[in-house]
Amino acid sequence: MEMYQNILVVVDPTTNEQKALKRAIELASKINENSATPTKITAFFSIFDFSYEMTTILSSGERDAMRQMVIKDKQQWLDDIIAELDSGMDIKSQVVWHNRPFEAIVNQVLEHGYDLVIKGTHQHDKLKSVVFTPTDWHILRKCPTPVLLVKDHEWPKNGNILAALNVGSDEEEHLSLNNDITEQASELAKLIKANVHLVNSYPGTPVNISIEIPEFDSSEYNNAMLKHHKEAMAAHANKFNIDVKNTYVEEGLPETVIEQAAQQIDAELVILGTIGRTGISAALIGNTAEHVIDQLNCDVLALKPQGYISPLDNS
Repeated sequence: MEMYQNILVVVDPTTNEQKALKRAIELASKINENSATPTKITAFFSIFDFSYEMTTILSSGERDAMRQMVIKDKQQWLDDIIAELDSGMDIKSQVVWHNRPFEAIVNQVLEHGYDLVIKGTHQHDKLKSVVFTPTDWHILRKCPTPVLLVKDHEWPKNGNILAALNVGSDEEEHLSLNNDITEQASELAKLIKANVHLVNSYPGTPVNISIEIPEFDSSEYNNAMLKHHKEAMAAHANKFNIDVKNTYVEEGLPETVIEQAAQQIDAELVILGTIGRTGISAALIGNTAEHVIDQLNCDVLALKPQGYISPLDNS
């Protein structure tokens, strides 16, 4: 499988410390060592200032000219940051005027065929991430390509990559996503000289069953669930030549089990699948990827199922 050839880096215009851009350079330089085709990087962000839209004393042409001035100014700032990094790579820059950052990002992906989006992230306010969906959540749900959210954890040599799977399911979508996640983990591990670990959670006995059916043997049920998931995990690990010692199968919520496994091995990267959600269920429930990201102190690579089409894709 060809590793990423065309990377879109979402720049944070509020800081000169661009960890996403640095990670992109680190990743691209490793890809370029092993590939005949150099990986392209575009540094990008969108800006919007409502005051330019609202003023009535300017004609639409004057407003447009002012917008272009702001864009040019920001583009110069971005070019200066790229020059300071002195990566030796040809990194393009692009700034657009758009009032919804996540739409601007997804539009770039759809228009220019980027195969990876890299963005810096940080702890989200727990309450706000339910009421106001941050840009990260929108990108995770609506971006058709893999999204790498970068935190502050280094990528040391001989470090650990954790692939979060759903091996208990026989749904085609989950099976194919498990394969994609494990393939990506294996390819990246080769690239950055890391070890691959696999993690899977499974639900315990539903409480209402124990109450409604007193004779229900919950420990027997749990043992059967554990056995089923361990066997499925061993078969999956075997298929990808991953040592069963590097697999974790635990009862509990995915976000808890993944976080514990990531801490245990001090993972520098967690790879997981995300299914796009819209509407009220997305706002209220969120999804596993989102809960996990808030709890981890390392990078997260989120993959979509094959055939996923972004709700913003009008082609």
